[in-house]
Amino acid sequence: MKPAESSQGQEQGDLYRSRLSWLLDHSHPLKVLAEAIDWEFFEREFGALYVERKGRPGLPMRLLVGLHYLKHLYDVSDERVVAGFVENPYWQYFCGEEFFVHELPCDPTSLVKWRQRIGPGGMEKLLAETIAAAQRQQALKPSEIRRVNVDTTVQEKAIAFPGCAAVSQSALRVGARSQARRDRVAAELQTSGQARVTEARALCARAAIKAGAERDAEVAHLLGPRDARYSAQSSGERHGTGPAIVAVHGASGAHLSTATGRQAQALQHAGAGS
Repeated sequence: MKPAESSQGQEQGDLYRSRLSWLLDHSHPLKVLAEAIDWEFFEREFGALYVERKGRPGLPMRLLVGLHYLKHLYDVSDERVVAGFVENPYWQYFCGEEFFVHELPCDPTSLVKWRQRIGPGGMEKLLAETIAAAQRQQALKPSEIRRVNVDTTVQEKAIAFPGCAAVSQSALRVGARSQARRDRVAAELQTSGQARVTEARALCARAAIKAGAERDAEVAHLLGPRDARYSAQSSGERHGTGPAIVAVHGASGAHLSTATGRQAQALQHAGAGS
């Protein structure tokens, strides 16, 4: 619904209360600015955002505009500007009050909803009317706003400083991930090394068993059937200690020498017979 009208400027007064315009200093900056601003400009610009005869009446347009001017002028929050309205008669006069009031003008969330209603373009209109009021009062020359220099060094930047808690937490998370990665790699290397050692030991054991079997077969072939019982008897000893293997090799060497001597005698007899 359309906003309610401001109480300031109404002819009907209160016989038991004094008007703020009688009590305030006429040279105060807020009173001078309140007289210079064209408040009807905002009624024309923002009146189209409201509907007729639907819902409860909206807050006075001058109250909402005045609170936003004070909010940005004194750099305070929505809650603080609403609380300061009750304490400061100059703020009340600037926002359109005719008499001093002792109640909060509205809930701070109403300012948020009003900003959402007018949008960024509406806030630019507030700034434009401020500049126009300064020009009407000859407090601002056109040449002074022909060119605007903005010092970006005083603007807030999205820079994370080393002492920032977020940076410290990020560094801790990165360090924890790096340590977990190192632990995982070390565990994989340790597991791989143990597997390789186990595999090498198994290969050595298999090679030793295979070599022992080959020696047993060779010795059995050299000794012949006559010494097979001896070969089988000494097979267990060869797998156990070294001296048994030497003894077997020594025995096999003796049999080899005997076999060689018999072949030589056989060849001599064959030659004499011819």
